[in-house]
Amino acid sequence: MRLLVTGGAGFVGTNLIHYLSERGGFEICALDNESLGRRENLAPYDIEFVKGDIRDVDALDRVLPGKDAIVHLAADTRVIDSIENPDENFDVNVLGTFRLLQAARRHGVGRIVNASTGGAILGEAPPPVHEEMVARPSSPYGASKLAVEGYLSAFSESYGLAATSLRFSNIYGPRSFHKGSVVAHFIKQILAGKPLVVYGDGSQVRDYLYTGDLMDGIHAALTAEKSGVFQLGSGKPTTLNELIGVLKEVSGEPDLQVRYEDFRAGEIHTTWCDIGKARRELGFSADTGLKDGVTATWAWFREQTGES
Repeated sequence: MRLLVTGGAGFVGTNLIHYLSERGGFEICALDNESLGRRENLAPYDIEFVKGDIRDVDALDRVLPGKDAIVHLAADTRVIDSIENPDENFDVNVLGTFRLLQAARRHGVGRIVNASTGGAILGEAPPPVHEEMVARPSSPYGASKLAVEGYLSAFSESYGLAATSLRFSNIYGPRSFHKGSVVAHFIKQILAGKPLVVYGDGSQVRDYLYTGDLMDGIHAALTAEKSGVFQLGSGKPTTLNELIGVLKEVSGEPDLQVRYEDFRAGEIHTTWCDIGKARRELGFSADTGLKDGVTATWAWFREQTGES
């Protein structure tokens, strides 16, 4: 399969390229503007790298001829930043994806697998969240991802592009050094000897999915004859305080300092997902427990910082 991975030098992109390179059967081109990811992350892999932006039509017309499929990971994913600067979030996520879809049409690409989100699209909905719930985005980021799902559905119905949106839960794992998401951020704070800052009382609930399990889900979406929207998560609720407890155990820092501050506007308190549809239609399962996944992530970070 001749594959374009947008955002290929980022956290999920580098994990995906590692995963697919080990499996074989893929000819991969990574497109990334290097705003966060770096091409050096992909140096070990026999792929093509193109520096470019999904909003750049010329760049898209260079990389898409001959491609069979796209995994679309490039996005502005920061919820709080989207509240402070909704224009940039719209420009990257909605306009950028629209231009990608138009280019896919021009070059006859048959399939696209899109990285979406569950919690930010659905808002404060009673968990477990699932694909049939009415969307009520609580941030511009969530609204942008909902718009992207809408365009994928429209291009699928109107132009025959097989389109799948995977609503990722909170993804964590190796290769997340530049990520600001909670597991990576907390590990970096611990290694730097700094306190963990929690916005709220730590009772907020998330669904944490290990990157290895996510890669299985993306691969299934690429190879299965399925389209539509799928929740990908662990299917298990975990409070922030429970996550901190696991980090204390894994890091060997039982007296880790934690500072609690006020909740932040636009952030959802409780969300976790029902993965029944993905299990039935994609054969997806989340087999990595939180402690095992955090242990592997901690080990990777220590290796990167020269510790053992």
